[in-house]
Amino acid sequence: MRHVAPLGADAPPGDFAEGRVLRHLHRLAVDIPGRQEGSPGLEAAAQYIMGELEGLAARAGPEYRIEVEETLVSGSFSMMFLRHRVTLGYRNHKNIVMRISSNVSEDDDPSLLVNGHFDSPLGSPGAADCGSCVASMLELSRLIIDSGWVPPRPVIFLFNGAEELFLLGSHGFIKTHTWNSSISAFINIEASGSGGTDLVCQSGPGSWPSRVYAQSAKYPMANSVAQDMFGLIPGDTDYRIFAEDITNIPGLDIIFVLGGYFYHTSYDTLENLFPGSIQARGENLFHLVKAFTNSMSLKDNETSNKAAKDGIEDSRAVFFDYLTWFMVFYSRDVSLILHSLPIAIFLLVPLFLTFPNITLMSWSLSLLDLIRGMLLHAFGVILAIFIPAGAAALRLLFTKNAMNWFAHPYLAFLMFVPASLVGLLLPRNIWGLSEQTHFWGSFGLYSVITMAYMLAGLSGGFLTFFISMSMLLGRFISSIIKRQWNQQSPKQIMCRLLVAYVVPMIPCLLYCTYYGGFLIQFLIEKMGMMGSLPKPYGFFVPDIIVGAAVGLVVGWCFGPLAPIATRWLSKTSILQGLLQITVVALAISSQLFPYSTGAPKRVVLQHTYVTDANDVVDSNYGFSVVDANSLEFLFNNAPEAAKWLKDNSELSFEEKYRSDRSSWVALYPVPFLFSGSLEFQAQTDEIRKHYHNFPQLHIQKTWSNNGQRRVHLNLSLGSLSEIWTAVLNVTGPLSNWSFADNMLPAPQTVSGGPPSYICRLSGKSDVDWSFWLEANSSESLRIDVAVLDQYLVDSTKKLKSLFPSWADLTAFTTFLSTYYL
Repeated sequence: MRHVAPLGADAPPGDFAEGRVLRHLHRLAVDIPGRQEGSPGLEAAAQYIMGELEGLAARAGPEYRIEVEETLVSGSFSMMFLRHRVTLGYRNHKNIVMRISSNVSEDDDPSLLVNGHFDSPLGSPGAADCGSCVASMLELSRLIIDSGWVPPRPVIFLFNGAEELFLLGSHGFIKTHTWNSSISAFINIEASGSGGTDLVCQSGPGSWPSRVYAQSAKYPMANSVAQDMFGLIPGDTDYRIFAEDITNIPGLDIIFVLGGYFYHTSYDTLENLFPGSIQARGENLFHLVKAFTNSMSLKDNETSNKAAKDGIEDSRAVFFDYLTWFMVFYSRDVSLILHSLPIAIFLLVPLFLTFPNITLMSWSLSLLDLIRGMLLHAFGVILAIFIPAGAAALRLLFTKNAMNWFAHPYLAFLMFVPASLVGLLLPRNIWGLSEQTHFWGSFGLYSVITMAYMLAGLSGGFLTFFISMSMLLGRFISSIIKRQWNQQSPKQIMCRLLVAYVVPMIPCLLYCTYYGGFLIQFLIEKMGMMGSLPKPYGFFVPDIIVGAAVGLVVGWCFGPLAPIATRWLSKTSILQGLLQITVVALAISSQLFPYSTGAPKRVVLQHTYVTDANDVVDSNYGFSVVDANSLEFLFNNAPEAAKWLKDNSELSFEEKYRSDRSSWVALYPVPFLFSGSLEFQAQTDEIRKHYHNFPQLHIQKTWSNNGQRRVHLNLSLGSLSEIWTAVLNVTGPLSNWSFADNMLPAPQTVSGGPPSYICRLSGKSDVDWSFWLEANSSESLRIDVAVLDQYLVDSTKKLKSLFPSWADLTAFTTFLSTYYL
């Protein structure tokens, strides 16, 4: 977003100014030490937001109707996250809502919701995620009032205080607030990185939210294929609550996606935000708010939901931005026609090639020749994917470090692009193809892929459609040039044909490079949090994925040029040169360290106290990582921390020191991203200096009837004061419980143990939790209680400080106890 000039805090009041947003953000992410659930900073942030909104309401003109409310939400429900079922119970989470409307509006007028969360994840200042969101919303609400623009429909701003705890703030609002029935569209703003343009990652139900965006965004960045791929990333947003799980309100999910190195780390700071990103976001949002509130499609909530459920509105459209300059948008119905054109042309080409001697036999032979070209080009694309993936795996056989490209993204291109080109050029070198067969074969491949996307109901076919039609245009123009210059020498003709073919394709090639480069950078950044897989194969997975992804991008960037360019490039000497570049790049990469403070390694440190009543019976340090470089790599490169641990216990990577996922139940279901976790003994008495009473579960009463038992329980959280969440892991003959409207979800399995029913509890900790469990036999119920507290004893703080700056540790304390009923 370097082309977007951020405005300073002294910008005219009628403009959105990044400088004013940064003033709010400095207060939220610097002056306030942390906005995590259970920390004092969360309440301080809520009070700051409330004060700013009340100040706006006080100075608004008489033409406005301004309402500001602070609400506490409670509830319980079940959801799937990371492909595992979890039940959630919550109480007294704080939301702040503001409604701006005209002085003649009614309470039930169709409204637009703008949502962002002000809580931050464990161990992170949350400058981008999502301090930047709420600070932008504060500036946007100011802009509406100070610009004198009165929205024709009400605009509701929801500052929700519990998104990081599995979307609880938005769930509480949409289930309990009196304004929820008026909401007819929403814009959810999020951050999984430190900037770049806001990417529209999800849109719907229906296509009109994306159409409004396409028509109104000043700096558009949207891609309908993002929704197809969203589920592959370990995470979720409030979009799910508003548009999918609870209601079917049409809306947009707009997310900062670049700068993902800092996402959910202590480096998510004000200094690491990308300048210009907030400015672009704010200007886009103001245009979007105006467009949504003026849209005729903004219906009342009941009509909007019914239209979405019944499919009255058209399904998801196809859309993408072109270099953030403008949007291309067309409906699903139009895409059915457009995306069918390439395959229809491919089937008609044999008629033109055999004209005027057209027979069924000649058409069939010509088609078979084109299919041969298509298969060979497809083989080349497959090789372009597999050769760099194989090179990545081969490198790891001779080095101890995976992901060397993580802190040096250019290495991924240097290592894998030449290898991919070798794969793409090799079939032409081995088998040989006529230029005509190669061109129409490659055109046919992209046509088939376009058709496959369309039949699968996905939206990514626009890229191969763009490629195939650009190839057709280049072919048409080069054919005309060839007829005009047929008197010149063959060398001159070929050079001019190459230019005539490439020039019409420049818009397509630019887009492919832009889209492919963005995809690779995004993928590299996310590899630091995608999870660690068991050895030995998990060590290879990220490198293979990035190598294959680079190969795929080369396939769509260079593939359209291959029919013309391979005539000169598919020579043995050139292939050897590309392989030599690959080998040199692989050798260089092995000498570079995978991490830096600009690309930190995520490490989880859990100090566990195993308690029995009010006694500590055991204590240990648990470590885990969420990428391919194991804890052995971490401690080999963190000698001071390793030495400190060795002085306190035996530092070993043997099997007996490994911990299973059940010891990490306080983070459930996130531990399914862990493997190879370790635990080491720790002191048991230090916690007594800070906490005198530990969490305990008490039986209040028991009721039995015809083999059914109902046990009423009381969970006291003791004197713990910085609680993030409490987790109940129930195993045994459980038949019902008082959570999630008395509905028992499907059981889960943790570390190969018995079926478990898991519930996460969060919210006000100075009051006990009361609930009941039912069992359908006399067999005992086992309840594991894990309470995650953010307080660290001095020894844990010392241990954390011994790790190098490139290792970002999320550290917390867990109190674990077990009960049998």
